[in-house]
Amino acid sequence: MTFKNKSLEILSSSEMINLAEFIVKENFKHHTKGNLPSNYYSSVQSIYKEELDFSKSSKVFVSKNDKGEIEGAIRVLRWDYSRKLPIQKIFGINPIEIAGMSPLKTIWHIGRFAIKKEVSDINLFKKLMICAISPICEKENSVAFAECDSKLLRVLRILGIEATVVGEAVNYLGSETIPVCMTYSGLIGFYRKNKHLIFKSIDNSSVKKSKLPESVFVDNQISNYTLV
Repeated sequence: MTFKNKSLEILSSSEMINLAEFIVKENFKHHTKGNLPSNYYSSVQSIYKEELDFSKSSKVFVSKNDKGEIEGAIRVLRWDYSRKLPIQKIFGINPIEIAGMSPLKTIWHIGRFAIKKEVSDINLFKKLMICAISPICEKENSVAFAECDSKLLRVLRILGIEATVVGEAVNYLGSETIPVCMTYSGLIGFYRKNKHLIFKSIDNSSVKKSKLPESVFVDNQISNYTLV
């Protein structure tokens, strides 16, 4: 399956449960041939509650099909230095120790990145990633953390995104999940090369609208992996 002329949009908090179900099901679909564990819905509820808690300081970008079902998603969050990030909960990693605070860093977290397994699309992959890293690429002292599976990490590096591994892998939502750190300098090259897919002649403030510009469409193909 592929999209045609589908725009990205920012997901409302009332739809977070749909995001949580999509993320959990797609992770298991990608990594365990769709075999859901009997307690999978507890993971759905955990993600749902976490994203609701983050919703005031985060944005979730999604692509939907004609039925309004999520086909691709990613979330970017500006950390307030107090709420626990997934990298802290899953790996016990303190982002401040990795990023350093001299000078003070703006710390972001990127997560909930998944594309429906039946949809292979290089441009959708790039567009979702551009949406997520856009605020990080506005300031040179920005640092982003994420947890991604090993296959996605290889794809990110192939596409020119520098991601530094900051801890040991664990099994999470059915896959080998690795904690990574990304800096402004490691993201800006990919951003400048691909930002035209989203922004064209507009500035980054346009991303704050409920609908992204009409320039956000989907084509081409790539294998899909997930970032939790």
